[in-house]
Amino acid sequence: MTDKPLSDTERREKLWDLIKDVKVGLFTTHHANGHLHSRPMTLQNKDLDEGESLWFFMSRSGEPFSDIVASSQVNVGFADRSEDTYVSVSGIAELNEDRAKRQELWNKAAEAWFTKGVDDPDLAVVRVRISHASYWDVKASKLTQLYAMAKAAVTGKPPTGLAETGEVRMK
Repeated sequence: MTDKPLSDTERREKLWDLIKDVKVGLFTTHHANGHLHSRPMTLQNKDLDEGESLWFFMSRSGEPFSDIVASSQVNVGFADRSEDTYVSVSGIAELNEDRAKRQELWNKAAEAWFTKGVDDPDLAVVRVRISHASYWDVKASKLTQLYAMAKAAVTGKPPTGLAETGEVRMK
C-alpha cells in the first residue's frame, strides 16, 4: 500500500501509466446468450483523452459490436505480468461516427483488419467512457511475495503491503 493517498489527478495519471504500454485489453461485453464474453482488443489511445475515454476499432459485423449495441456497459481488463500490474476498467461503450476521430486514431496495424482503410464501412470506432477503474501495482519482488504468502499460510493472516492498489472514479 502507498503511504500517502493519491489525489484524483494522480490516480488518473497512474491509471494511464499502467495501461498505456499494455495496448491489448480483454474487452468484456454482455453476450446475447446472457453470459459475459471477453475478447482481446487493441487500445487505440495515445493518451487518456480529456473525455477520460478508451478508444477501440472493431468490426460492425462482429459479435462484440452487436453486444455493445444491445448492452453498452463493458469492462476492459489489462495485465502486464512482466511489470506485475493489473487494471480493470468499467465504462459505457458507444459508437463514434466522427471521421476526424477515426482519422486521428488510424494506424498501419488497423489496415490489417480493415483493408478498405479509414473509410471501410465495416469499421466501427468505439469509445468507452470510463466510469470506474481499479488497479493493482505490485511493488514487492517475487521472493518477497513468496515469503509473504508462506507467512500468511502459517499465521492465517493475509499478506499486506505487497502492492499499491487504488480506484479511480471518473465524473
